[in-house]
Amino acid sequence: MNYFIPIVFMVCIYLPESDSAGLKGKSLIFEKETSNSYVRLSPSHFTELTAFTVCLRAASELTRDYGLFSYATSRSANELMIWYSANGHIALYLYRNIAEFSLPKMDALLRHICVTWESKEGLVTIWVNGKRSLQKIGRKGWVVKGSGQFILGQEQDSVGGGFVKSESFVGEITDVNMWDSVLDTSEIQIANEGWLCTGGNIINWGKTSHESGGMVTIKDSNDCIS
Repeated sequence: MNYFIPIVFMVCIYLPESDSAGLKGKSLIFEKETSNSYVRLSPSHFTELTAFTVCLRAASELTRDYGLFSYATSRSANELMIWYSANGHIALYLYRNIAEFSLPKMDALLRHICVTWESKEGLVTIWVNGKRSLQKIGRKGWVVKGSGQFILGQEQDSVGGGFVKSESFVGEITDVNMWDSVLDTSEIQIANEGWLCTGGNIINWGKTSHESGGMVTIKDSNDCIS
């Protein structure tokens, strides 16, 4: 008896710079100043936010100002932005600069940064490597609008664009997560130590789709322990 054994050929096509799900265990390396190097994140949909926590790890030897995290909407290119100044200050923008904190200057060592805000009291707090800043008040009663674009590596002057070379990020970013609530002290400590690997419910570094452009290198990071 003759047996026919079917042979199945599987062809995998890899598209450079196409959307892919998740960056778990990966770092983004922005090699040089450009006006076209960026990573766009495609988060879970939300209509508005009255509270949030944004956490990330970053290192840079730049001695000028740059954007660490940029979210733009049709209402404002600075709907939600975390901005680093050459003097070591980190500012939170919600349409405008609402709070600025004096911190140790960025350097070649990766540091864990979390920024929290809630609308009811307008409380803004920054955490660096698990240590809490003083609390400030900004944008009490404000609402962050949804349906915008999240960009890493550039500061948006228009939704999804308007990039300026002199404001671009150069260095390494990883472990970016965002929640629609203010994490408590223990959760931020766990995130800093690398054990909180479930990710944010808006941006989840391990699951959120991304798209890159320009000169961005994606390499293993392995900051998440579990």
